[in-house]
Amino acid sequence: MSQETARRGGAGWALVITSVAGFMAALDNLVVTTALPSIRKDLGGALDDLEWTVSAYTLTFAVLLMFGAALGDRFGRRRLFLAGLTVFTGASAAAAMAPGIDSLIAARAVQGVGAAIMMPLTLTLLTAAVPEAKRGMAYGIWGAVNGLAVASGPLIGGSLTEHVSWHWIFWLNVPLGLALLPLARLRLAESHGTGAPLDIPGTLLASGGLFGIVYGLVRGPADGWTGPLVLTGLFAGAALLVGFVFHGSRAKNPMLPMRLFRSRAFSGINAASLLMFLGMFGSIFLLSQYMQGVLGYSPTEAGLRMLPWTGMPMIVAPIAGILSDRIGGRPVVAAGLFLQAAGLGYLASVVTADASYAVQLPGLIVSGIGMALYFAPAANLVMSAVRPQEQGIASGANNALREVGGALGVAVMSSIFAAQGGYESAQSFVDGLKPALFTGSAVVVLAGIAALAIPGRRRAARLVAEGEPTPALETVGG
Repeated sequence: MSQETARRGGAGWALVITSVAGFMAALDNLVVTTALPSIRKDLGGALDDLEWTVSAYTLTFAVLLMFGAALGDRFGRRRLFLAGLTVFTGASAAAAMAPGIDSLIAARAVQGVGAAIMMPLTLTLLTAAVPEAKRGMAYGIWGAVNGLAVASGPLIGGSLTEHVSWHWIFWLNVPLGLALLPLARLRLAESHGTGAPLDIPGTLLASGGLFGIVYGLVRGPADGWTGPLVLTGLFAGAALLVGFVFHGSRAKNPMLPMRLFRSRAFSGINAASLLMFLGMFGSIFLLSQYMQGVLGYSPTEAGLRMLPWTGMPMIVAPIAGILSDRIGGRPVVAAGLFLQAAGLGYLASVVTADASYAVQLPGLIVSGIGMALYFAPAANLVMSAVRPQEQGIASGANNALREVGGALGVAVMSSIFAAQGGYESAQSFVDGLKPALFTGSAVVVLAGIAALAIPGRRRAARLVAEGEPTPALETVGG
């Protein structure tokens, strides 16, 4: 820990500030979903307009994550964290006061910009403040808070909408942001990355490519997968990302050096993260609708009944972080992913048009434990897979892949649901839900296999310390 970090407040303050900021950014991924009917009643707009209140945030967040991390590395991580937090807080207030659907969509897009700058820097600021021996526990708490935010978004949004007003899903961020700004300014130490100049071509290629891919995935279920804009987005986005990979292999100071992916640790945890979010996001999206539309629970009741899954990270993730400090992150992450897959598979086998909550409960508990075991050590694995000066961009890349995985999960599992069932009746919904959940389970199994490819911590730590990630490709981790 640096002298400036100790003087400003140390690891405790850094953990509080970065965890709350991460919670705010992660929460807004799904917090709007259960409020859409109330927003439509107040502001009007077609169904497509309502979908954009979700998509506008997802798009700008995913597209600009790596650029936000690069800005922090170049101009100061604390400075850019404060800027991102300011933008996010102001845009939250604008969303709460939006007079119409178009202004709400615009505010949501600006929220995504602020979150994209703020979110990847939470990990790098936390890493700089916490001694290496205690990072597993710190990442565990950070991961628990973020995991809770992602999973409880529908519950918080539904509860506020049902009992107060949909405006409060946005007002909630304002006092949190206003409290964090002076704390972050006074209690966080400044740090920088490599100091290399900004990679403008890489930024344009990555941003354009991610925009095309995420736009196509978000709009595919609504506009049809053969729609001209959807196909253009997917193919153009893929082409730009291929160009980004080529650029990252050849440029002198690229935004994301492709040599990082020659490290089996970096490649493995990023593949596992993308697949995990694909399976988890799609499953939560459909199961929350199943509990409300088929079983008849209110948004609040449905969220409460999902707490054995969504709330488990708060209990298990800190323990998982301590475990990862002692035995390494790979076995903990892999075990968590396989448990998550088992829970989803169990739920797929027991959901019916009138399934009791007691029948579903074992699957929710197992899924919750699995998700918690993943979240804590995953952050540690990402940050320890690269050298300290590259941790900002590593965090940005991992967050971007997770966001793309989440968007892909909702799109793919919604398409499977629509192909096999629908909203016509309770039985029709279940007919679509079962194959979608089985698909989610299979995808998370693949995530567990990717995690097993990560080398053991002693070997990985030695490779990173030597600045030679490439040989990790040839290592069988233990």
